[in-house]
Amino acid sequence: MRTTLIFDYPKYWAECFGIAPYLPMSRDEMQQLGWDSCDIVLVTGDAYVDHPSFGMAIIGRLLEGQGYRVGIISQPDWQSKDDFMKLGKPNLYYGIAAGNMDSMINRYTADRKIRSEDAYTPDGIAGRRPDRASIVYSQRCKEAYKDVPIVLGGIEASLRRIAHYDYWQDSVRRSILIDAAADIVVYGNAERATCEIAQRLSRGESIASMTDIRGTAFIRKDTPEGWFEIDSSRIDRPGKIDKIINPYVCTSDLEECSIEKQQQDTANNTEPPQPITILPYPKLAKEKTVIRLPSFDKVRNDPVLYAHANRILHLETNPGNARALVQRHGDQEIWINPPPIPLTTPEMDYVFGLPYARLPHPAYHGAKIPAYEMIRFSVNIMRGCFGGCTFCSITEHEGRIIQSRSEESILHEIEEIRDKVPGFTGVISDLGGPTANMYRLACKSKVIEAACRKASCVYPGICQNLNTDHSALIQLYRHARALKGIKKILIASGLRYDLAVKSPEYVKELVTYHVGGYLKIAPEHTEQGPLSKMMKPGIGTYDTFKEMFEKYSKEANKEQYLIPYFIAAHPGTSDEDMMHLALWLKQHEFRADQVQAFYPSPMATATAMYHSERNPLHKVTYKSDKVQIVKSEEQRRLHKAFLRYHDPNNWPLLREALQQMRRSDLIGDGIYQLIPAKQPKTTGYHSPRRKNSTAKLTTNKKPILTQHTGLPPKTYSNKVFKQTPKKFKK
Repeated sequence: MRTTLIFDYPKYWAECFGIAPYLPMSRDEMQQLGWDSCDIVLVTGDAYVDHPSFGMAIIGRLLEGQGYRVGIISQPDWQSKDDFMKLGKPNLYYGIAAGNMDSMINRYTADRKIRSEDAYTPDGIAGRRPDRASIVYSQRCKEAYKDVPIVLGGIEASLRRIAHYDYWQDSVRRSILIDAAADIVVYGNAERATCEIAQRLSRGESIASMTDIRGTAFIRKDTPEGWFEIDSSRIDRPGKIDKIINPYVCTSDLEECSIEKQQQDTANNTEPPQPITILPYPKLAKEKTVIRLPSFDKVRNDPVLYAHANRILHLETNPGNARALVQRHGDQEIWINPPPIPLTTPEMDYVFGLPYARLPHPAYHGAKIPAYEMIRFSVNIMRGCFGGCTFCSITEHEGRIIQSRSEESILHEIEEIRDKVPGFTGVISDLGGPTANMYRLACKSKVIEAACRKASCVYPGICQNLNTDHSALIQLYRHARALKGIKKILIASGLRYDLAVKSPEYVKELVTYHVGGYLKIAPEHTEQGPLSKMMKPGIGTYDTFKEMFEKYSKEANKEQYLIPYFIAAHPGTSDEDMMHLALWLKQHEFRADQVQAFYPSPMATATAMYHSERNPLHKVTYKSDKVQIVKSEEQRRLHKAFLRYHDPNNWPLLREALQQMRRSDLIGDGIYQLIPAKQPKTTGYHSPRRKNSTAKLTTNKKPILTQHTGLPPKTYSNKVFKQTPKKFKK
C-alpha cells in the first residue's frame, strides 16, 4: 500500500487563517489571529520554543501546515484542570507530551537525587512539571473535557508503550496507555501518525476506529478475525516441545538472509554456499501477523520473561519487516502496530522548512532557556542511529534507519540562522544529529535492509552491507563553511569514530576545519565485559582514531584534544573492569572531571539486563548465564570513584576496595601504582558537586596529556603499563 507523503494531505478548511507568528498560548493571541477555537491543543512539559529542535514546535507547525488551528499549553499548573481549559475545548483532540526529555530523567539523577535545574524551563528553574508528566497531563485533560480524544506522544510515552521496568520504583509498570487513560499513543517520530489521526478525525472518524496506523499503540479487546497470532508468551524449557513458531525467526525473512549469506560467501571465496533449510511453517504475511508477548502480570513477576519480552520487542523494530505486538494487561490488550515508515528526504526538508520563528515565545520576556541557548545556532541534518548502543533510547524512539535532509535544505537553514537569529556571530555550534557522521549512510541493499533484524549495523563489526562513504558529509561541510558570513562550523554531536576511521578523508576534514580545540567521543569503557553488553567497539578502535586525530591535527598545525566519555556501573561491569579502566586512564594521563553512572531508562536493552540479570542480546532462557549487575549504592559509588581515581576524596574507598580485591600492589607512590598509600594532610581536596551526567575527562587546564603525576609524559606508560595484561591481572 502506498504511503501518503505528509505534505500531500488535503488542507483543512481553517487554512484560510494563515500562518501564526507563534502558535498561540492564550485567548488573546487566538483573538488576534481571528480564531474562535483551536482544532488541536498541544500540552507540553517544556517551555514553548518555536524551533525544530523542540518536538512540540515540529508537531504544531506540521499540523498548522495541514490547515489546522493549533494552540500550545506550555508547562501548565497540574494541580487542577483550570490551566488545561484556558484555550477552550479543542475541536479534534489534545496532543500531550512530557517534553523533549523523559520527565523522570529530567528531574532525577542516576542516583535518584532531585536535580537543581531544568534546562527546558525559563531561567532553568526546576519543578515546573510533575513526575510522570504524560500521565498527569492526560488525566487533567480528561477532567477538563472528558469527551475530547487524548493522543499521547513524545519520548516519555514512546518508551513506555508496553509494560516496562521503572527504575524509580524498582518495579515493572503497566503500559502508559492504561495509566494515562489516553485513547492512543504515537511512538517514535510521529509526523505520519499525527497527520493521519488529524485527517481522519476531521473527516468524522472516531479515535477508537483507528487501529491500522503505524507507529501507534492502543487498547483492543482481542485479536481480529483474519490475523495469525504467534505465541511468544512463554520461554521453552529443555525437554518441552511446544508446537509454536520460533518467535526469533520470521520465515518470510529467511530468503533475504540467504541472499546476504550467499553474497558474503562469494566475496570471501569460501566453499559453495549450502542451501538454507526453510522451517516447515507457512509463509506468513507480516501485515496480518501479531506476536503475543508475555502478559503484564507475568513480566511483572518474572524478570526472565521480562528480558524475553524485551528481546522480542527489539527484534520487531525494523519498519521493513516488523510485525504487530500484543500484550495483555488484566482484561485489556495493548496492541502495538509496527514502527512508522521513515520520512523521505523531501519530507524531512518539508518538516525542517516549516515557518519556525526559531525563538522562544515572547511570553517569556527574554528569560534564558538553557536548552535553547545550547542549540540556537545548531542545525540538525539527520535522524536515527544504527549503532544500537544498549543504554541509548535513540533506536527505540527514532529507529535505526537514517533519515537525512538534502544539502540544499541544510544550507538554507544555516542562512536563516545567519540572517534571522539574534546574537549570531558567524559560528554554527553543531552540524549533526543523534550522531555526527551517519548522514546519508544506509544499507547497500534495500532488500537486505528490509529483512534485517540485527540490533546494530556496526557491532561486533561494521556490516559488509553498510555503506560507509562519507563523501556526501564532506561535501556538506565544505559547502557550509563556504557560505557568506559563516566563520566556523563546529561538530559537537556524538562522533561514531569506528565509522570515521573507515574514511581518513573525513577525519582529516573534520580535524582540520571543524574541531574547536576539543572533540568529544564516547568509548564508554576499555574492557570487553561491559563493552559487549553496550554493543560498543573495543578500545583498539579508539586508539586507531586517536592516531588519525593527532596526525591530522599536527598536519594542520593545531593543538587539539580528544575528550573521551566513560560510563560507570553499566550492566556487565565488574570491580576489576573499573580498576583496569582506572589504570588505563592513569596510563594515558586522563582525569575524569564529570562522571556518569549507568541510568536505566525505560525499555532500553541495558535496562532489561539491569532488571533481569539476563542478556536479551541473545536468546533468553532460565538457564542463560547471568549478567553481572551493579545495583547497590556502595558499589555504584566505588565504580564512580575508580573513574575519579585522582581525587583524594576517593582514595580511602579505593584503598579498601583494592585490598579486598587483593590488589594492594596498586597502592603506593610508585609510577605504576594507582593511588598513594597515605592521605594528604593538606585541605582543599573536596570535589565540587557534579551537575553534568556524563564522564568528561579533563585536567586543570588541558583535557589530556598533562603532568598531574609529576612525571614527564609517557615515562610510565611505556615502561610499566605495557605489562598490564600479566602484572595487573588478579
